[in-house]
Amino acid sequence: MSQFSNDTAVVQVEDKLWRGELCRGWRIGEVPNGGYVLAVAGRVLSQALPHRDPLAVNAFYLAPTGLGPIDCRVELLRHGRNTSHAQLRMYQQGELKVLVTAAYTELAALEGESWSAKPRPDYPGWQDCTPSGQDRVEFFRERVEVRLVSGAEVFTRKEPNGSGEFRGWIAHRDGADPDTLSLLMFADAFAPPVFTIFGPLQWVPTVELTVQVRARPSPGPLQARFYSRHLTRGVIEEDGEFWDSAGQLVAISRQTAKVRVPRPRQAE
Repeated sequence: MSQFSNDTAVVQVEDKLWRGELCRGWRIGEVPNGGYVLAVAGRVLSQALPHRDPLAVNAFYLAPTGLGPIDCRVELLRHGRNTSHAQLRMYQQGELKVLVTAAYTELAALEGESWSAKPRPDYPGWQDCTPSGQDRVEFFRERVEVRLVSGAEVFTRKEPNGSGEFRGWIAHRDGADPDTLSLLMFADAFAPPVFTIFGPLQWVPTVELTVQVRARPSPGPLQARFYSRHLTRGVIEEDGEFWDSAGQLVAISRQTAKVRVPRPRQAE
């Protein structure tokens, strides 16, 4: 098993109840990464529902999770021929931490027209890019490698570029190929684009994260683009787009986050 598969493994303990373990290598500081937590929920849903692939998954983060066991209670809302809908609640020590709603399907069976206003971006290759330089997320980077095409100076020289955007590649550090559940985790794996405005901040807490999965990814690193366009009284959106090695769009995401910029100290 890959490290990701191992660290998102879950077991069913009773009817409608699964248990997972939030592991140390996926934390940022002391808090497990929100995308990783969502992937654990996604693993439960892939086992609990008649359909196996996430189509649209939404999470509200009600309170920070911690390392250790996490209980996931599933409620099937509707089961159709092509899509299953469900709600999942994640608990630690009896406290509701994350509320997830999801639609699952069989991605290989999807049919219909395709269109995009944004073609796949043209990046230098994975092998031609350098790691992002994010020292602050050293634990998470034990599991996930990001190589930036734009925005690396934010971390290497502490120089915001004002773009509101990061572009680059992402992959499992152990070389495992991406799967649909990986996409739930990767959707929260880049630094917040607001760093390109204010420089690296201590914390940009996620309020809500939605991931739409469009296809099962081909083997190899994924191209990704994360960008923000509107910061309003401390609340910002973070949009993500992912293309696989075959050039197909495999996922898009949107996150609502709060931005906390330290105030300058008053002169005494």
